[in-house]
Amino acid sequence: METNRSQLLPAVSFRKKLVISVISLILFGGVITYAVYEATKATVTISIDGEDVTVQTHASTVAELMKEQEWEVQDYDSLEPGLETEITGNLEITWDQAKKVFVTIGGHEEPVWTTADDVEQLIQELEITFNEERDLIEPALSEEITDRMNVLYESAFQVELTSDGEQHELWTTSTTVADFLERESVTLGELDRVEPGLETRLDRESEIQVIRVEKVTDVVEESVPFGTVTRKDNQLRSGKEEVVQSGEEGTVNKHYEVVLEDGEEVSRELVKTETVKDSKDRIVAIGTQPAPTVSRGSSSSSSSDSAPSSGRTLRVTATAYTAGCSGCSGITATGINLNNNRNMKVIAVDPNVIPLGTRVHVEGYGNAIAGDTGGAINGNKIDVHVPTRSEALAWGNRTVTVTILD
Repeated sequence: METNRSQLLPAVSFRKKLVISVISLILFGGVITYAVYEATKATVTISIDGEDVTVQTHASTVAELMKEQEWEVQDYDSLEPGLETEITGNLEITWDQAKKVFVTIGGHEEPVWTTADDVEQLIQELEITFNEERDLIEPALSEEITDRMNVLYESAFQVELTSDGEQHELWTTSTTVADFLERESVTLGELDRVEPGLETRLDRESEIQVIRVEKVTDVVEESVPFGTVTRKDNQLRSGKEEVVQSGEEGTVNKHYEVVLEDGEEVSRELVKTETVKDSKDRIVAIGTQPAPTVSRGSSSSSSSDSAPSSGRTLRVTATAYTAGCSGCSGITATGINLNNNRNMKVIAVDPNVIPLGTRVHVEGYGNAIAGDTGGAINGNKIDVHVPTRSEALAWGNRTVTVTILD
């Protein structure tokens, strides 16, 4: 039994050595195979958005490499060389991933995919001819492109500007008149006007006019004619006249608000009349003393003359009023409805001087009828009816000649 055991020991030992040798051979072969496998890999350097990545690969094409690395190339990406390129030896690949940018041109926004590094490259990609001196681009050309950024481009156009007596052709990217004037540092005064209006949108046909407006006060000194007053004098022979008092002209200062546009007067409104010196009436005595009686035989005659009513003239102070003036009803003292007859020539009088119903001619006013009275109309004063308040202000306070027609 022991003899058999001793005979078996060399056989077992041989088997163990054989197994170990086989395993060692297999391991060695695997190592050699792996070493050969690794040694046969191609080296590829990929620049991804400017950053280099080096990989070892057995991929036969760029497409297989991208799939192997689980990299997905989008349609708008830039890949050089292309996906179908075979990988041999050391290969350098440049992969620029596209970014989505929102570009606004002429007020219209469009999404754009781009691999441009900065705004300048993007403008070139879009084939936009950009003039740095007058076109508008935001952000700046040197600004780096980032995903979902906004880019604004406006192409300049010419508009005509007339201001302060000068005319200019100017390039602009402004959308409204207000924005254009601000960019051109055109300052508007409180009263200045702009045509067209500030909110008007600009285009290549736009013509802008800045109108400088100012209000000034013009004081005009005017003479006030004196009036002539007649008085009956029974100490003076009938038909005779005698100047009792010489007349003197008065003086008033009329204050006008004058509107100037670009230095030219466009309107003038009387705002105040200031009396500097009152006029002094000329007083004339009219004789009413009868002529002496002359007797011849049994007949006798006498005569007396008085001033005729028709054709008589008066110098009066004249103001103006309207049918709608403060305290006025529009119905005159004689029943004339001025509300329905705005253009009717009617004057308010003192009936003791000019009887109501008398037809008269008023200097500077025309033929009229004495058809109204007024609380302030006493003596040689009249009030002429005019259609509007502005005409009443323009009339002011003046001395005129009134001729009695009948």
